[in-house]
This record gives sequence, structure tokens and C-alpha cells, in this order.
Amino acid sequence: MASMLLAAGGLTDIEPVLFWSTLVLFALFATVLAKFGWGPLLQIIEEREKNVQNAVEGAQKARTEAEALLTQHRELLREATREREEIVKRALGEAEQLKADLSARAKSESDQMIQKARDQIEREKGQAILELRAQVGQLAVEAAARIVQSSLTPDAQKKIVDDFITALPRAR
Repeated sequence: MASMLLAAGGLTDIEPVLFWSTLVLFALFATVLAKFGWGPLLQIIEEREKNVQNAVEGAQKARTEAEALLTQHRELLREATREREEIVKRALGEAEQLKADLSARAKSESDQMIQKARDQIEREKGQAILELRAQVGQLAVEAAARIVQSSLTPDAQKKIVDDFITALPRAR
């Protein structure tokens, strides 16, 4: 039995041919892998790393541009708000000015109309006075003619003229 155990080989037995052939094959595999496998594999990893780095840089650049655009947009919005407020303020000022101009023009026109009416009243008043004077003169002549015709005494004549004048309508 002991010979069988020796002939079968155990876990701790080392066979020199197997050992050296495994060692040579491992060295050969490591050399081939290092020469043909590691280079392209490392190149692929480096390319992937560069792509990721470029993507990160692109994202940071896009973020910076987006922040700049957002700041620019906010500034444009503030400027538009200022312009809107200025336009509204200017429009309100112009409306107030237009209102004042229209009010002044209406007052001026009404003052002119009132003045024209006053002037017309004064003209008509003057005309009425002239007509009244003419009528009074005519009436005085007629009264004088009656006095002369009646040949009354001076007291009677004076009384007739006074009565005639009192009978005239009173002017305001």
C-alpha cells in the first residue's frame, strides 16, 4: 500500500516537469499578454478616461455658459422691467400733460366765448341806449310840439314834461 501511495502522488508532491512547463507557459502567457493585451487594454482605458474627462469638462463648460445665459437673461428681464416702468411713467406724464392742455384749451375757449358774449351784450346795450336816446329825443320833440301847440303856462308845460318823463320806462 505504501507503494501505491507513492506511485499515485499526493497534494504535496512536486513533479519537476510539470512545474517547469507550467512556469514556462505562465511566463510565456504573461509576456504575450503584456506585449499584446496590456497595451491595447490600457489604451482603451485611457481613451475612456479621456472621454469621461472631456464629458465632465464639457458639462462644466455648459453649466458655466448656462449660468452666464441665466445671468444675462435676468439682466435683460430687469432692463425690460425698467423700460416698461419708464414707458408707463412717460405715458402717464404725457396723459397728464394732455389733460392739462385740453383743460387749458377748454378754459381758454370758454373764456373767449364768455368775452364774446359780454362784448355782444355791450354792443347791444350801446345800440339799445342809442335807440333809446333817439326815441327819447323824438319823444321830447313831440312833447315840445304839444307844449307849443297847447300854449300853456310855463308851470303847466313843466308839469306835462315831468309827467311825460315819469311815464317813460326805467332803464336798469
